[in-house]
Amino acid sequence: MNDPTFFGGGPRSRALSFRMPSALAGWLAVAAATLSSGLARGDEKPAPAQRPNILFLIADQHNAKFLGCGRVVPVKTPNLDRLAREGVRFTSAVTNDPICTPSRVTYFSGQYVHNHGCYGLSGPSIDPLPNVLGHFRAAGYKTAAIGKIHCPLHWIENDSDVFREVYADLAPDFRCPYDDYLKKLGLEKLRDDVLQIRDARPSRLPYEHSVEHWCVEEAMKFIDSCGPKPWIMQVSLPRPHMAYIPARKFWDMYDDATIWLPPNVDADLTDKAPHLRAMRRAEEQGAAASRFGRKTYEALRHRRQHGYLACVTQVDYAVGELLNYLDQHGLAQNTIVLYTSDHGDFGCEFGLLEKAPGICADAVCRIPCIWRWPGHIPAGRVCDRIVQPVDVAPTFCALAGVPPMRTADGEDLTPLLAGEDRQVHPIGVTEHPWSKAVLKGHWRLVYYPRGFFGKTEHGGDFGELYDLAHDPWETKNLYFDPRYRDKVHELQRDLLDWLVTTAHVKTVWPRIPPRTAAVPQGANPEFFYQQEADGKLSWRDVKAMKNLDYK
Repeated sequence: MNDPTFFGGGPRSRALSFRMPSALAGWLAVAAATLSSGLARGDEKPAPAQRPNILFLIADQHNAKFLGCGRVVPVKTPNLDRLAREGVRFTSAVTNDPICTPSRVTYFSGQYVHNHGCYGLSGPSIDPLPNVLGHFRAAGYKTAAIGKIHCPLHWIENDSDVFREVYADLAPDFRCPYDDYLKKLGLEKLRDDVLQIRDARPSRLPYEHSVEHWCVEEAMKFIDSCGPKPWIMQVSLPRPHMAYIPARKFWDMYDDATIWLPPNVDADLTDKAPHLRAMRRAEEQGAAASRFGRKTYEALRHRRQHGYLACVTQVDYAVGELLNYLDQHGLAQNTIVLYTSDHGDFGCEFGLLEKAPGICADAVCRIPCIWRWPGHIPAGRVCDRIVQPVDVAPTFCALAGVPPMRTADGEDLTPLLAGEDRQVHPIGVTEHPWSKAVLKGHWRLVYYPRGFFGKTEHGGDFGELYDLAHDPWETKNLYFDPRYRDKVHELQRDLLDWLVTTAHVKTVWPRIPPRTAAVPQGANPEFFYQQEADGKLSWRDVKAMKNLDYK
């Protein structure tokens, strides 16, 4: 700990100050006391204070309204409700991208999507971009990624002591250990979580052989293997993503006759985006090809909602198994737990049965986000400040006393976790290549470039603006109402400022020379610039420049 850069005190401190949370300050006090007493006894190597473990739980496509503790949707989530009672629940957590891989890359890298550049599913390796598992591994942690990882090729695998991808088509060798598990039991033909359909029914597999329970078992094996070493692990639970096929025990927890549907399920779509209206028409027409019940659109969406609710409860049950394991093995007090999702889901809002086109809806852009660390994070707090996946890696580092990731864009959330009420992000942005959604307070703007939809009834212009304070179900698009033009312009300017001021660059003028004497002898220094591990220059470094105007 003699390294002056360990807690952000090196060259980067001019661009980003490191605020030490009270919980971490207490951890350091214990470490200092241990060191002092050890030296007094003449011990040569005093035992360091134990660093916390990190259990990063992420579901796929969990709509933030579908939490029992949120009291919006009648869904059974006793374990997530318990986690919220014992920690901090954020109600304005916004995903940085509405589809799987881009969001997951943001969680692991701490970078905004326009900086890491991954807008599609899977894809080639994105080395040398650092990820949080490799960063913690270098700090002495054991690392694991288990479940639906769904990241670019070899990016997470190479930094994981244990790597278990549960879908063969997402694995680099097209093999999946969960498939091998089912084959040994003669159950491989019963696997049905791989079906990419919008229909729903009970699974043919019992929960004890489900992909979620398999992930839980593998996670427990990893923890057992770590011994006294600290560990960080992502457990990525595949549900409630379609197909909506939960184990029978969870399906039966819901009465088919009283399944909840949102109040905007049949809302007027006149002012909605053209691709949302097209998706609704496709859902209605596709009902005739549904596979598991009555082939009407009304029956399909009812059945789908039944399956989705039960899938959320199945994920909740898996979370409960892991929380109980931590309790039973005396690990809960020294384990940071985060539960969140890569993105949300329409949850039958506007009659839509999946997440596309996700940028349109708060239901897809808003995600659950619950943090717990007993004795360090105050229990039972609900925070409405905007937070984002980009913040996860920096916050893990701050809580665990690991050096910050220089390539990360996000903010350290420890002040909010400690109970402070402050703004860490003036806006939250969900990105797609040619569209962006902006959340600011209770206002939400969806930006599309002029001509994005071709010619519409509004000419070449189209956008969406919602007042969530008075219209939480987004039934009235205010974008074309002249009374709200100033609000549209305000949010558009906020978005433009954010895009400009958060971009990573390869070089900048005036030139920022390397931090060390990295220019070879006799070489022209004009060709050597300061760069981070990803080969770029962070916006924080640019912001710290004395002369941003190159004149």
